[in-house]
Amino acid sequence: MKKTYYLFNPGRLSRKDNTLKFVAFDEDGYEQKPRYLPIENVDELYAFGALDANSALYNFLGQQQVPVHFFDYYENYTGSFMPKDALLSGKALMAQARVYDNKTKRIELARLILEGAAHNMIKNLKYYDKRGKDLLPVIERIEVYRNQFEHVKAIDELMGLEGNIRRTYYEGFELIVNDFSMSGRSMRPPQNEVNALISFGNMMCYSQCLRAIHQTQLNPVISFLHTPGERRFSLSLDLAEVFKPLLVDRVVFKVLNKKIIGLKDFDKSLNLVVLKNGGKKAFVKAFEDRLSETIQHRTLNRSVSYKHLIKLECYKLVKHILEIEKYKPFKMWW
Repeated sequence: MKKTYYLFNPGRLSRKDNTLKFVAFDEDGYEQKPRYLPIENVDELYAFGALDANSALYNFLGQQQVPVHFFDYYENYTGSFMPKDALLSGKALMAQARVYDNKTKRIELARLILEGAAHNMIKNLKYYDKRGKDLLPVIERIEVYRNQFEHVKAIDELMGLEGNIRRTYYEGFELIVNDFSMSGRSMRPPQNEVNALISFGNMMCYSQCLRAIHQTQLNPVISFLHTPGERRFSLSLDLAEVFKPLLVDRVVFKVLNKKIIGLKDFDKSLNLVVLKNGGKKAFVKAFEDRLSETIQHRTLNRSVSYKHLIKLECYKLVKHILEIEKYKPFKMWW
């Protein structure tokens, strides 16, 4: 079974016959013992340290349909090497562009995406409210914003509601998270531990969504809720809205409340807060565990992993833009 591999140390990646050879460098720049990864076992790579590689290596990865996602020291997602699209469809591309270009259709789809995101945020809050966290006032305020979706006539208005919902939702983190304070959302750079985990987790979620999009006929640069821009895969931002409460926020709550990650796992020396390598490894393990969890899918009537749910969401978007079946966002029911 194929796996995702995370390269935390800087190093050199090369091809060795039909395997990948990774030689990590320690803090003093000395080479460590090589590690060999059979290519048939590799699904994707995450590079958190400087990676030395050549075009022959990337040609090999492209042939094997293995993407590489890159992050800088500050945990910012900086880009991906994506293999050549294997599922090209001019029909789907034209249909996707037409939906974006049609104000009514775009608003309708953007509203559905945000409806799924808001529902899943509320589900998280209700889960912890039942456990004595007194989150009902926060839930009620989000419901007020959600009830305004159907009256929105412009994307800017919808994004304004999204911002209000997120700010309100993050207020609930103060009650959910033990021993740490979020003090509002801060990005670029994150100013405290909770924000550092959210930023790191969101980047992980975006790259998972990008990978799922690449495995379907969707084009990652044509989005509906977020405005398409230069040099960004904005559709992955749309898709991530639905899954961040499920995949990122639940993991943040788990690693902090169960003390899997603590103060020792953060670096605060640069007027910002970032995860140390040990903290990144702990979060990645919890995130991978979450992706591999399964639920009994109501429609397919079989067990489906959370990771596969993202690809299923892409298929639903394809059906919607091709006018086969109206999109219904994934909503937690448990």
